[in-house]
Amino acid sequence: MGTKATSSLHAPDSVPVSSASKAGSPEADASDPAALPPHRLRAPPKKLLDQVRHRIRVKHYSRRTEIAYVDWIKRFILFNDKRHPRDMGRSELEAFLSHLAVARDVAASTQNQALAALLFLYKEVLALEVPWLTDVTRAKKPSRLPTVLKPAEVQELLEHMSGDAALVARFLYGTGTRLLEALRLRVKDVDLERREIIVRDGKGGRDRITVLPERLVAALRLHLAARRNVHDQDQSAGRVDVWLPGALSVKYPNASKEWGWQYVFAARSLSTDPVSGAVRRHHLSEKLIQRHFKQALRDAQIHKPASPHTLRHSFATHLLEAGYDIRTVQELLGHSDVSTTMIYTHVLNRGGRGVRSPLDQLR
Repeated sequence: MGTKATSSLHAPDSVPVSSASKAGSPEADASDPAALPPHRLRAPPKKLLDQVRHRIRVKHYSRRTEIAYVDWIKRFILFNDKRHPRDMGRSELEAFLSHLAVARDVAASTQNQALAALLFLYKEVLALEVPWLTDVTRAKKPSRLPTVLKPAEVQELLEHMSGDAALVARFLYGTGTRLLEALRLRVKDVDLERREIIVRDGKGGRDRITVLPERLVAALRLHLAARRNVHDQDQSAGRVDVWLPGALSVKYPNASKEWGWQYVFAARSLSTDPVSGAVRRHHLSEKLIQRHFKQALRDAQIHKPASPHTLRHSFATHLLEAGYDIRTVQELLGHSDVSTTMIYTHVLNRGGRGVRSPLDQLR
């Protein structure tokens, strides 16, 4: 996971209908008191971890960020014998981070995520002036080349997948999207005629347009037709509903029932929003796609440490191999800095940036 908190408008992960949560909903507009449910109009909670949750929801951070930050803050407090963070300082924080690195041997990204959680606690929740926080040393993440599948390996992998998982995998490789970007795709953001899709609120909160492969158009058309039938059935049963970002559910009360706002890759069954308790049709679980992907790797006898995200790496690499310029690839991937995209040029560097070894020139 990332080391820096980022605001997100994505829906929280859902849970089965049988285990509904009674937690508050982030779907109301925090800037409009009239739009807030009664539990959001109460005074902020007094317990520290509840204050953290409250502040995270006010700032519209993702559900995953909330879970991760609360967990790290809890670990920090327990590590220091349940002392209140107000009574601790730089020495306790650095001792905790050192414990993670030495005793737990966590990755640099994990240690940095813990630091980000504690920075959030002191700055956003406790509102303390702690200038030493900016001087705390962040762990340096190692620079590693991404795993990339050859076109033949991608072909073999896709042939060992079926159903929705196969369509999602083909979509990832064909569009270069991240897994959650694909799963959170709405019907309105798919343009079959123009052969393009709009990725909303991608990494860094940016929208972008990327290519829709010609070979996916027919399959997506059939998928959307079947998906529309399910939507109509949900509507007839009075169970049609989908999570909307920000205050759209207040501004457009009927939008959550409209076809255009539904997820393209929707789950087969209804589930319960763990924050609001609303029962609705969520998108496919990323764990489901990951399991199918791992099984396909085994069946195809591909022994690389690959994941669904590897298809994004392969998309970028194969475009560069085909001669597309790096700025085009940068735009399709949604990278804010071309230096991030430059990592994929490693595949073009045969033998050290294309240099021919003098040994190969000997007779």
